Amino acid sequence: MDLKILLEQVPDGDGTWLMSLASGLKYTMIVAALAWIIAFVLGSILGVMRTTENKWAVRLGNAYVEIFRNVPLLVQFFVWFFVLPNLFVSTKHLVNSLDPLTYQLGASVLCLGTFTAARIAEQVRAGIQSLPRGQRDAGYAMGLSQAQTYRYILLPVAYRIIIPPMTSELMNLIKNTALGYSIGLVELFFRTREMGEMTFRYYEAFTAATVAYVVIAMIANRAMAVIEKRTAIPGFISGASAGGGH
Repeated sequence: MDLKILLEQVPDGDGTWLMSLASGLKYTMIVAALAWIIAFVLGSILGVMRTTENKWAVRLGNAYVEIFRNVPLLVQFFVWFFVLPNLFVSTKHLVNSLDPLTYQLGASVLCLGTFTAARIAEQVRAGIQSLPRGQRDAGYAMGLSQAQTYRYILLPVAYRIIIPPMTSELMNLIKNTALGYSIGLVELFFRTREMGEMTFRYYEAFTAATVAYVVIAMIANRAMAVIEKRTAIPGFISGASAGGGH
């Protein structure tokens, strides 16, 4: 293996292969960060909906989770990129006004965000339902509304409980960004394939990509471990769990 290939110029002379991979890594991180924000917010809302006493909210949340969890992610990428924009005239005009990179980036973020939201919704639901019923009743007894009970009593504890599985979801999200390649997004995997196909040095290209994926996934893992340790409730969440053995 000769990693010096990474320092060679790309055929069009626009930087080295290492710079090309770094450019792809940038878009990988942008997609992962934006999709995580959507997934966390939407997943939290859906998770709460599934634990309320409103049967329609529960059914809507359950339907969302079942649909998004049972449709292959690659199919969802194609639906977001090829199908949904053409359903309405207004969205069709909007898509035509965007440059290809913005369109690919937006479709990837929405696809990964909505897909991961279904998984986070399940984590949030499980976290809330793992709490004693007495905590909810205590909130109502103090005169808090349902929204206030969730905000001040249930969610602060539930989030602490589900940090380990949420860490796994974040790491999976980072890895799933590679599917952006299927719709032409120039993320890390796209650049890796490009380098392999143009230089026939697949070993070096995928070794560099593997290292990059491992590094960013481990950074996310350690960051979540720090959050878990600092937010742990003494006597409620074990110190072993707070150590971050995800």
